[in-house]
Amino acid sequence: MTDIVSPTSGVTVSKAPARRDIGIKRRYAAERRFQAYGIAAITFGLVFLFILLWTVIGKGYTAFQQTAITLPIEFVEKTIDPNNKRATDPSVLIAANYPVLLRDAIVKQLNINASSRPDVRDASAMLSKSAPIQLRDMVIADPSIIGKTVNVTVLADANVDSANKGQIDLLVDEKNRKVNDKQVGWMNELEASGALHKQFNTGLFVNGNSSRPEAAGLGVALIGSLYLMLIVLVLSLPIGVAASIYLEEFAPKNKLTDLIEVNINNLAAVPSIVYGLLGLSVFINFIGLPRSASLVGGLVLTLMTLPTIIIATRAALRAVPPSIRAAALGLGASKMQMVFHHVLPLAMPGILTGTIIGLAHALGETAPLLLIGMVAFVANAPTTPLDPSTALPVQVYMWANEAERAFVERTSGAIIVLLLFLIVMNMGAILLRRRFERRW
Repeated sequence: MTDIVSPTSGVTVSKAPARRDIGIKRRYAAERRFQAYGIAAITFGLVFLFILLWTVIGKGYTAFQQTAITLPIEFVEKTIDPNNKRATDPSVLIAANYPVLLRDAIVKQLNINASSRPDVRDASAMLSKSAPIQLRDMVIADPSIIGKTVNVTVLADANVDSANKGQIDLLVDEKNRKVNDKQVGWMNELEASGALHKQFNTGLFVNGNSSRPEAAGLGVALIGSLYLMLIVLVLSLPIGVAASIYLEEFAPKNKLTDLIEVNINNLAAVPSIVYGLLGLSVFINFIGLPRSASLVGGLVLTLMTLPTIIIATRAALRAVPPSIRAAALGLGASKMQMVFHHVLPLAMPGILTGTIIGLAHALGETAPLLLIGMVAFVANAPTTPLDPSTALPVQVYMWANEAERAFVERTSGAIIVLLLFLIVMNMGAILLRRRFERRW
């Protein structure tokens, strides 16, 4: 320590306090800089998250509404069953010319000259190509409506729906848009009369995939994702927990167990597409399970999720204090009783959290499902895990590759549904942790 003499008073002054003050100021400055870096990092992440959500929600919220047109449909018997054979041959109701019924209804509603083919063609084009199927199903379900006039609400065409939602600029030349001026005028006329309106798009959650955007839905993908999650949960949770308990509580600590632990950690970092290749070669090519089935997808995602659950479960088991184990053994409990009666219940919050996070990760995977064929066009809902199916992330991928503009909002709407599922699953993990958490 160096002392200096004050030239005015002649008193000896130490340099140590001054140096100590400088060091304290530097530490405080470093702390403030670190806090600023942390706030900047959080702000940076939140900005990009906000941009992502704004983009997805801004493009996708309109998918939850659908433009529909209510028309008085006259179920003309001459058109549906001209020879009156439905009593002996019900198939005539399936092959009836239902597009003619829709054409006549829209022409009559708009007071169009039936001899003007261009006008009739443009008017008929305002209705969805799925509308005849809707009329067919109505007649098959209740043949008594033949010969009657019934008000039926059918979906509008995807271009009409986009124009009604403001997604098509109607100020540009009609040659550059898919809705011409006549159709715009008819839309205004139908809207003024209350025939054209928006309604909640239940088809988005009920219908299967379709080449027509207005009729496409997530029904098959939702059921397929449900099957996938059930298979992953049923297989990965017991296998992962059992493996973790053995490795953590019973297995001897030697080079073999160290090698197993290293491999488990490496498997958690393997790209998901590698698991898809494994599932394609083993479950489909070798075992012979059906392609595009939810069972194969669930097995592949189980293999991918197992390392995550094992790592999370082992961490939860390690977090239980050794005193719990010692107390249980000291009171005469066997090692099995000590694990299952004392350690496992205390580790359950961490195990449940790791499992749900692993399931949420599996729910958002696309690459392995593409390789096992779940990208197939599936219109009918699967009844068993062995039926062809698809999943939510795969459906997003398929719609994103469609050329029609109306699929853009369907893609964003599907992303919103997928994000809601992930948010619910992560909130469930938090609630379960708080519900089962115990203090020691």
